[in-house]
Order: sequence, then C-alpha cells, then structure tokens
Amino acid sequence: MCATRVRTETLGALEPIASLSEARLSELAGLCSLEIVDKGADPFRVRGTAGQTVYLIRGDLALVYSDGSSRVLIGGSDQARHPLGRSGQAFASARAITDIELIRIENDVLDIMATWDQIAVAGPSTKRSSGEDGGKSLANWSLLSGTFSVSSLRYGAFSQLPSAHIDELLRRFQRIEVKKGDVVIREGARGDCYYVIETGRCRVERMIGGVSMLLAELKSGDAFGEEALVSETKRNATVTMKSDGALLQLAKEDFIELLREPLLRRISLEEAREKIANGGQWIDVRYPSEYQYDRLPGAINIPLSEIRNALGVLDKEREYVLYCQSARRSAAATFLLAQRGYRAFLLAEGLWGGPKP
Repeated sequence: MCATRVRTETLGALEPIASLSEARLSELAGLCSLEIVDKGADPFRVRGTAGQTVYLIRGDLALVYSDGSSRVLIGGSDQARHPLGRSGQAFASARAITDIELIRIENDVLDIMATWDQIAVAGPSTKRSSGEDGGKSLANWSLLSGTFSVSSLRYGAFSQLPSAHIDELLRRFQRIEVKKGDVVIREGARGDCYYVIETGRCRVERMIGGVSMLLAELKSGDAFGEEALVSETKRNATVTMKSDGALLQLAKEDFIELLREPLLRRISLEEAREKIANGGQWIDVRYPSEYQYDRLPGAINIPLSEIRNALGVLDKEREYVLYCQSARRSAAATFLLAQRGYRAFLLAEGLWGGPKP
C-alpha cells in the first residue's frame, strides 16, 4: 500500500468535487492523497474512513454490509464518482478484488473548500447599480443602504436585533480613516473584522483564472466582510478603497457576540423535526450533486451560491431549517436569510452531527 499526489483532472470527475472552481481543485489536489491497495487486501482494516471522504477511482472493490448483503463497486463507474458509504447503509468491511486506487480527503478540508467556493460565488455580481434598483449596491452585498447615518444602523440586519444589541454595537464600532488605494481586506486572508462604510467608496475584486476581476463597487452605508466571519472561512475577495474615506470597524469577537449569534438560531435535531412536522421546510444548501445523492426527505435545494436569489421568493411567514454536512455553509446561508427577516434556523452540527432526521 502506498500513496501519491492526486491530479486535478482526477478530482474534477468526482462529486461533489466537480462543482469546485479550478483554483479550489488545484488547492485540494495538494491536500488529499492517492492510495494504491493490493489485490486481496482490506483497504480499511488499518485505516478506516472516519472523518474522511473516500473515492474508488480504479479497480474493483467488494463491499460487505452489516446485514450480510454485498456488492461490487467498479472504479470509473457512475456510482464510484460519489464517496464510499455516503448513500444508504454504511459498509462493514471491504476487499480489493483487483489492485485498486483510492482517494482520501479529510472531511473538514473538503467542507471548508466547498464553503469558501460557494461563498465566493454568492458574493457580489458584476452587474453595476442602475436606476432600476434605486441606486442600491451591487448584488445586495450590503446589509445597509442609503446615505449613512447612525439611525441607518437600525435597518437591514440590525433591524432584527434587540435595541440593547444595537446600542452596544454602536458603542463597539471603531472609526478608522482610510486613503485611496488602501486594501481593507485581502482575498485568502483570515476574517478578523466587519466593516460599514461611513464615507468614501470601495471596489471589490476577486482573482479569477489568474486575473483580478471587478465584482462590485460599494458606497457610504454599505457593509462588507460578514461571510468569512459567519462561516469561519478565508476572505473570498479583496476590498480596496477607491477614494479617501472613513470606515466603521467591528472586531470579530464583537460581531459574533452581537450580530452573528443573535441572528444565527441553532436548533437541535429534535427541534428541527418538530418544526418540519408543523409545516416548516428543509433547505439543503449543498451542491446539487450532494443534494441528489443523500438529501433529507422533503428538502428543497438552494445552494449557498444561489441563496441571495431566493430573497423575495421564500415565504417570510414559513419556518426554514437549513443544513449541509458540517453547518459551515448552512450557517452562512441562515445568516443571510435571517438578516433579511426570514424565519431561518440552522441545524446544529449539520448532517455530521448525528443520524439523519
């Protein structure tokens, strides 16, 4: 048994990995391993699958289940494009009928990649503001809109908070002066602050195919930086000052305490079941390939990258329970809905947190 580096072309044929961008695929290739197992061996006798996503990419593998049934999985088949043991009953043992090749990826690594990639897509579009949208910022990136003032903080996401929280937020914001050309946040960096533009303008850019692409321009009253703080991922874009101005900066710890946690309503599996039984709706925010493979009964699929498009379509009187594998992606989606007044709840710990509802 030995391990070698995985090619991006190989990863690109697997689900849900195929949905990742080229940049994420290239990064993921260096974070997983290709394992070669000899004929007759049990590839999981010494090293199991706990905490990992495992794919069979070459050879024939016999899987035996706890009820005594068995089947043969063939590398390269449509079934083999999906992770082992992710659909239906988990297997109890396995044996390589031929020499086989496996790809192993740590669950957390894959989940973080998917979260970062989908948040990046869910960010601002390249469509510029026009008179049709009343001059609002691009792609609803801001939590606020209009000319900035202290009273404007009581609209948008803040309108969902108790008055005491809003007052405390006002106290904890730090005002910083910025100059034209200053980089406020940089793509790939860890999220440490949340920002509201008091005066001035910013441009939002992302590296796509090695080229920096302009995604949006933000103005007074707009806010940015929340996605990385909600989902605990890296920054998905670079924000640079287009003019001199002033920003209101909120530290990550204050954002989590006063903005993220009050809006991010986590519920247990039992509580989620009760809401669904009383007319609530499951929302699966994963990639369509993940949803089709092991969705919860009755769930609808709105990937995190498309959640902004659901604003105005979902019923604000209905309760929604959002989930993904680990609750990273669903946390970001739940926050985006909750800050706009939807009755959105997060399935704590996601599907990895316990048996399926």
